Amino acid sequence: MFYVYAIKSIHRSYIYVGLTENLERRFHQHQSGQNKTTKPYAPFIILHFEELPTRPESRSREIYLKSGSGKEFLKSLLDK
Repeated sequence: MFYVYAIKSIHRSYIYVGLTENLERRFHQHQSGQNKTTKPYAPFIILHFEELPTRPESRSREIYLKSGSGKEFLKSLLDK
């Protein structure tokens, strides 16, 4: 299984979308500053995640969530 996920910085206005096979491990990497891109924005909360059976499906969903429509969907989750 593959996971497409969105994490949100607790202190800054920043949402990161990624893809992984191990969501727990990957989230820990973001939290502990092991990822160069997200390190300045830690700590995070998991805003959204989806479990998908194949990498191509996951990659397609990741691309959508990084698009304008996908970002609007993720921002709408903040209002809930």
